[in-house]
Amino acid sequence: MQRIRDQQYLKEEQYKDSSNLDARVAIHQRFSTNLQGWYNWIFDELVKLPADVKILELGCGPAYMWKECADRIPEGWIITLTDLSEGMLDSAWRNLVPLGRSFKFEQMGAQSISYNDETFDVVIANHMLYHVPDSKKALGEIKRTLKKDGILFATTVGETHMQEMWKLLQRASGGQQGLIDLSFTLENGKEQLQEFFSTIELTRYTDNLRVTDLEIIMAYLQSMSSTQDLVEEQFSSIKNELAEILKKSGEVFITKDSGMFKAIK
Repeated sequence: MQRIRDQQYLKEEQYKDSSNLDARVAIHQRFSTNLQGWYNWIFDELVKLPADVKILELGCGPAYMWKECADRIPEGWIITLTDLSEGMLDSAWRNLVPLGRSFKFEQMGAQSISYNDETFDVVIANHMLYHVPDSKKALGEIKRTLKKDGILFATTVGETHMQEMWKLLQRASGGQQGLIDLSFTLENGKEQLQEFFSTIELTRYTDNLRVTDLEIIMAYLQSMSSTQDLVEEQFSSIKNELAEILKKSGEVFITKDSGMFKAIK
């Protein structure tokens, strides 16, 4: 099993705390060309929901979205945040406790949701379904726990997302490190969702990166599960190539391809 879907590795190493994810989020926060911001873009859709919905988020991580959009959360929403990692839930709690409002936190995986049938109006799965070993099982659980006409908001990436970084890794590793085989993407997600949901809409988020800081790119690369087998010499090769690009162009351009499925039960 690839590390990206290895639940033990994800829980005990990659996401034992928020440090690796923090490193990857930082490059998007500083150098994204779309100034609206990813989380505000998602929330523009969420705020269309009624004022009294029950929401379950799977794989909430450090709860970046809820922290960034705190002033947009309706008082009547009942929000349950879950993650496979205890460390991530701790980070989520630390990020949200200053808000002074009630969130429920629970350690839980998406393949076995510990709630009764038709409990939630909304389920959110942001950039996490490709981490699930059996996405079909997870989607079945999501459907089961959604009420009639309930909605799943599932974000993910497309095939060209961060492609310049993947090509860089391929060159540095002699072809040993390449594109990860993602199980849930913008290209294959609709087909999977159609088995469980009656209506499916896909919206893409227009964005790219123009990065001028070499160290933040290296921190991004070193945080990834796919680079854990690279040696110091290979990282040095990557760093030298990026330094040459920055010297010549003044920036490193990186393609982004992300979006959101809205699926109605």
